[in-house]
Amino acid sequence: MNLFQSLNKEFESRIRLGIMSILMVNEWVEFKEMKETLDITDGNLASHITGLEKNDYIEVKKEFVGKKPKTSYRATKTGRKAFNLHLNALEKLINRK
Repeated sequence: MNLFQSLNKEFESRIRLGIMSILMVNEWVEFKEMKETLDITDGNLASHITGLEKNDYIEVKKEFVGKKPKTSYRATKTGRKAFNLHLNALEKLINRK
């Protein structure tokens, strides 16, 4: 199999790579923290989150803290598996001789 075919198109964007990387090492991450860490706009983050959520790669939790809305994200089992496969494919691509 071609190594490029092993790469997951859902993770081609640097933003999606960033989102998944952050979620792989944290249980839940709030929207504001994700936005600040990636240094992107609300709309840009929201559109990438929607794409990842549609593929069941991330879970979204919406709640209220007092009267303020709070949105948090975490990687699903499906998302963790897909991202690990993507990283393994990247590693094989980088290390091939």
